[in-house]
Amino acid sequence: MNTLHKVAMTGGTGFIGAALLPALHAQGLSVRLLSRVSATTQFPADIDVCSGDLADTAALSTLVQGVDCVLHLAGYAHAMSKPHPGEIERHRRINLHGTQNLFEAAAAAGVRRFVFVSSVKAGGEDAHECLNEASARLPADPYGQIKRETEDWLFEHGARRGVEISVLRPALVYGPGVKGNLAAMLRAIDRDRFPPVPETHNIRSMVGVQDVVHAVLAAALRSEAAGQVCILDDGEAYSTRRIYTAMASALGKPIPSWSLPASALRALGRVGDVGERLLRRSLPFNSTLAARLLDSACYRSIHADTVLGFKPQSRLEDVLSAMVRAYRGQA
Repeated sequence: MNTLHKVAMTGGTGFIGAALLPALHAQGLSVRLLSRVSATTQFPADIDVCSGDLADTAALSTLVQGVDCVLHLAGYAHAMSKPHPGEIERHRRINLHGTQNLFEAAAAAGVRRFVFVSSVKAGGEDAHECLNEASARLPADPYGQIKRETEDWLFEHGARRGVEISVLRPALVYGPGVKGNLAAMLRAIDRDRFPPVPETHNIRSMVGVQDVVHAVLAAALRSEAAGQVCILDDGEAYSTRRIYTAMASALGKPIPSWSLPASALRALGRVGDVGERLLRRSLPFNSTLAARLLDSACYRSIHADTVLGFKPQSRLEDVLSAMVRAYRGQA
């Protein structure tokens, strides 16, 4: 177990980062945070905020001075089903080049541990099988490819510069204040704009935000985490139908007795593909979105327990009432 006194952190305004900051404070750690947002309104007074972004090398140099560990959560997470070249370049500029800038500043300052919160997409995808850290899969989209390239770069340069790298790959993260696809699904069900999906017994792996927070702390503190990649999932087998019914129940909505057949959803997806080609723009539904509803995205860690002492405490159903309260408070 390593001793930490001061950490540098990115991504403090993000979903996971906002949950991590109080945990770092509870551990008695001094925190210096990189942010593009004014510290006077966004963060507690005891947080040392360094204004700047991942392209600002002067700000990054200040950020990492005198810290024991870097916790890198910031990034561009908008994963389009069919990204255009400008979108891919933005991913590369922020997720790869920004991480490289941060690492170089940390290595030059003598920081000994660098924790990178990546994504399960870096380890590939499979519509039918569960994947783990040892699965020989290549990333399926530009977002995953750039995340994987970033991981590989960090391990290579960490070995050269004497910086211990730990990589965490969370599955889809849930919890109060969640954003992205889960927030969109919750909102659509609440507004009766999400048709009931069939039970295909697919598996969509997920993990609670507080469990991710505990894993980040463990990766920073435990010597066993050095040089390791760990998937984070809660061990549950969530089908899309299970997620749908759980959300509807938490929202107080009746559960429909009917559902759209899987064949109809896939057919609608193909129609959307044709429409996108004809109109040359994205549509609300296509075959990629149909596959997300019907196919599996299953991930299981084979050593997060040993490396991180990771024992997830949450299930989606346990926190959905808090998620609904947060959603209604934001609406």
